[in-house]
Amino acid sequence: MTQELIKSKGDIKRIKTHVKGFDENMEGGIPERHQVLVSGTAGAMKSSFAMNVLYNNAIEGKNGLYISLEQSTTSLLNHLINMGFDFSKINLIMLSDISRVSSVVAQIKKSKVGTVIMTDIGAIRKQVKGMKVAANQDWLNAIENIIKKVKEKAGCDIFCLDSLSALYVLSHFEHPRTRLFYIFEFLRDMDITSMLLSERPEGGTGSYSEYGVEEYLADGIILLEMTKRQRKVMREISVVKMRESKCSSDVFTFEWTGKGFQAIHGGKTPLV
Repeated sequence: MTQELIKSKGDIKRIKTHVKGFDENMEGGIPERHQVLVSGTAGAMKSSFAMNVLYNNAIEGKNGLYISLEQSTTSLLNHLINMGFDFSKINLIMLSDISRVSSVVAQIKKSKVGTVIMTDIGAIRKQVKGMKVAANQDWLNAIENIIKKVKEKAGCDIFCLDSLSALYVLSHFEHPRTRLFYIFEFLRDMDITSMLLSERPEGGTGSYSEYGVEEYLADGIILLEMTKRQRKVMREISVVKMRESKCSSDVFTFEWTGKGFQAIHGGKTPLV
């Protein structure tokens, strides 16, 4: 879809992350239709952050799609419920069979609240086994298929892939830069806001992604890290890049309060 020229910055619509103190320092949230890398080390709560975005936007009436290539959706949901998420507030659909996409679309249309569809690697594997195309295309074809069907038939505002790192393990890109360009272009053509989770080695500096090209193709980069201070490990969140936004360059402490995420102590050393 061709992007329209805005008349003023007020025309930019945004998707809230619903992290208290973070959206306020990002002009209200992620601009709609942006493709954003959520980069960070293991345990930095990238998946929880992404699901927090989908969950709270579903409460506001938006539809989201979460595709996991690593952790099972049951495991992730149990973790979130233990944290305090109440999924009775949204229309939660666990898609375990790709052939059920059409019936899922019907459920979304009937729902009076926003929807989060969750699909994990098990569902995709079933479909891939029956495909007779190049192996490195199977996973992408399956993922793109689901996105297209949900977007075109029921509407989808936000998409999350967990994760790019897992996709690289499952697929073999002979020309990664070219392939990645088309992945980002596909998501832009879908007119959808995307969060693409990316693993970053602990203590890593410089690159925020596997090939180093993703950060240039992405419209934004949100970095989640774990930092040791004295005898404690603190989680931190910051905006590395966000097009069409004036963002704080502060590094915020990233905390779960029991009722929601918050970003605090911007640019200051947390009290420990």
